[in-house]
Amino acid sequence: MTDAARLVPAPATLHFFCGKAGAGKSTLAAALAKEEGAVLISEDVWLARLFGDQMHTFDDYIRCSRKLKTVVGPLVADLLASGLNVVMDFQANTRAGRAWFLSVCAQAGAAHVLHHVDVPDAVCLQRIARRNAERPEGSHALSEADFHHIMSFFEPPDEAGLALQLHR
Repeated sequence: MTDAARLVPAPATLHFFCGKAGAGKSTLAAALAKEEGAVLISEDVWLARLFGDQMHTFDDYIRCSRKLKTVVGPLVADLLASGLNVVMDFQANTRAGRAWFLSVCAQAGAAHVLHHVDVPDAVCLQRIARRNAERPEGSHALSEADFHHIMSFFEPPDEAGLALQLHR
């Protein structure tokens, strides 16, 4: 390696996730952040702390999530631009959602990895039942009907140019 190559650091990487409710995105995000020594930002925790008293419906989640992204997006871009890897435990379950993450990467000149957690519905529903009982910070109780409603918006990743890593 030349001296010049050693002086140019590799770009930071933004890790983000798509997958069904209960697929294991948050568990994977926490493990990945620890493994990579990356900054972990959890949408569920931030939403609960900032807007917990305002979130009662799926529409409330959408509204509050949009507000949160106006603050977190520039923060993440700054972290990435400073060379820190970031793991965003936010859902990227739609093309529009993934475009937002890619815009944050472009703003920071950062690399990205989209982690697609693809597990069967039955596994997701078992995990949701366990999460409903354990209620970790930021979690919301979901019924099977809630699961199917939320998943009606899911768009599997198929965009060209995505650095995609599949987890089963």
